[in-house]
Amino acid sequence: MTEQQPVVSIITPVYNAEKLIVETMQSVLEQTYTNWEHLLIDDCSSDNSAEVIKDFSKNDPRIKLISLSENRGAAVARNVGLDKANGDYIAFIDSDDVWAITKLAKQVEFMQTAQLAFSYTDFAFINLSGELIKPSANIPLSLDYHGLLKNTAIACSTVMIDRKQIGNFHMPLVRKGQDTATWLMLMRKYQIKAYGLKEVLNFYRQVPGSISSNRLGALKRTWHTYHQIEELPLWEASYYFTQYVFHAIKRRL
Repeated sequence: MTEQQPVVSIITPVYNAEKLIVETMQSVLEQTYTNWEHLLIDDCSSDNSAEVIKDFSKNDPRIKLISLSENRGAAVARNVGLDKANGDYIAFIDSDDVWAITKLAKQVEFMQTAQLAFSYTDFAFINLSGELIKPSANIPLSLDYHGLLKNTAIACSTVMIDRKQIGNFHMPLVRKGQDTATWLMLMRKYQIKAYGLKEVLNFYRQVPGSISSNRLGALKRTWHTYHQIEELPLWEASYYFTQYVFHAIKRRL
């Protein structure tokens, strides 16, 4: 008898994403790995995002819409998804990103083969129209707590976490930068490394005006993570922040 594939719970916070969410959801539906559930948490969108998701869910019960009654931000939305998730593995995809069709299959195999608790993959940069900006982020093979402070190379849409090893967790309730803060928290709490699968399996969309595309905002967000959330002393926060800036510039060249 063939052993059943472990369930992967995919979590997507959604806010006014009707223009791009179809492509994101289609990339999940086209996965060669089929034992998944896709939890899409609508954060009180004012557009037709919820209706688009409902239409998809009518044709596939693996797609599940969860609607919030008020706008709470991506951290709360992801935490709601984490509470509702039934999977052995947790994966994330943002509402404007796109996966390669082999993303789940290759990453689950990568994690199972080496018994990894936390992994991420390489990713490419695309623009609003889906055109390639940069073919690879050239991720490091692994990152520990101090390595991630120096180089925030883990894109949220590339992450997969083994719940059997990590257990249940929540993201810090901050409006911005909760993903990196979460990876740091998990590494610090469990004394683990994250391991990189050096294959481009996610296409990270740079949307003009988005939180991730605002460079000054990214600098402020990262400094807040280091100094306020991680509570690093000023000199230590300054050291890691300098390293972060260097690697961020290098990654985008």
